[in-house]
Amino acid sequence: MASGKNWHEKHSEARTFGSRIADSVAHGMGSWRFIIIQTVLVILWMGLNLIGLIYHWDAYPFILLNLLFSTQAAYAAPIIMMSQNRQNERDRMHAQVDYQTNVAAKKEIEELTKILNKLEVDKLDKIIRILEEMKIPLKD
Repeated sequence: MASGKNWHEKHSEARTFGSRIADSVAHGMGSWRFIIIQTVLVILWMGLNLIGLIYHWDAYPFILLNLLFSTQAAYAAPIIMMSQNRQNERDRMHAQVDYQTNVAAKKEIEELTKILNKLEVDKLDKIIRILEEMKIPLKD
């Protein structure tokens, strides 16, 4: 690679602002930290609305909470899919680079095999020539 950058660095630099946001959202929502924080908030929300002595802003069956979850899902799903699509693109790029590396390595190995075979033949020819010059008969 003439530029000195590997495929991962090139791909990371090519990400748009939206791609970086999608990756951050997918990374955050796909973590135990997010699940734990959201669980604590839901328990607090339900608890305060069930036993709230003064004000119940979302009484059972928690319609506002369901609306919040629906809105979160409506936005999170496509954002996470964008991140996954970008990850798939990155994986395809990685596979292509690996394939090109493997093809180049195969060609080098084939060339080395040819050189080694030629050296082997030349070495055997030289041994036969030396034996003939010494007039040592070859036995079967």
